[in-house]
Amino acid sequence: MSGQDLLLGERQALIRTRLDLSGRVIAAEMAQELGVSEDTIRRDLREMAASGLCQRVYGGALRLSPSSTTMNERMAVGGARKAALARAAATLVPAGATVFLDAGSTNLALACALPAGHGLTVATNAPAIAAALLEHDLTTIQLGGLIDARSGAAIGAKAMRDAEALRPDILVLGVCGIDPEAGVTAGSFEEAEFKRFLASRSRTVMVVVTNDKLSTAAPYSVVPLSRVAQAVIEADADDKEAAALTAAGIKTLRAG
Repeated sequence: MSGQDLLLGERQALIRTRLDLSGRVIAAEMAQELGVSEDTIRRDLREMAASGLCQRVYGGALRLSPSSTTMNERMAVGGARKAALARAAATLVPAGATVFLDAGSTNLALACALPAGHGLTVATNAPAIAAALLEHDLTTIQLGGLIDARSGAAIGAKAMRDAEALRPDILVLGVCGIDPEAGVTAGSFEEAEFKRFLASRSRTVMVVVTNDKLSTAAPYSVVPLSRVAQAVIEADADDKEAAALTAAGIKTLRAG
């Protein structure tokens, strides 16, 4: 059966399947495969994006980043994988550095993995991360303000004012999605604005990324991949997705 014979819902179901499998679709390739025009596929992708089923990018679409959950819910998932990522990321933090740990359950694992006694100063906008840092006897700066329940962090005006006093050596940026085309993305407008501001004040940006965040996009742009210097990914991350990060000029380390 050709794409011309498929009903709209059937064609879009095939597109969704492709997104689930490979993380992206390219409109020209999908049109050739289904025997329809690129305009037809682009219309499908626009409709799907409007329905919250994908994220449109130039030339195609990306699967959406994982559904929004609270910090507490994310902390209960993938503990061993996040701990492995955290151990690898900790080796990239030099003694004496000033580090900003952005909100996120993987960054919480990193807070627990950072070594004491290395003269680190660590700032964060997430109370759970601040508590973990204090337990490990690390010099800790907590940004203030109203705590957003979903992100588990302060991301509003007070946190922005507090962040104006910081010039971190390393920003470990929390990631909702990361892709060569979409860059680093966030789940809310205010969260993206806060992350963007932090990146503008930091010497180096690092991301620590679970497999489900690769080749995905959330609705709001944070920074392009050209602003990311280092990435730590899982040991079994997809080779093509890892290669895409490297091709963007990012020093990429696989967790052991």
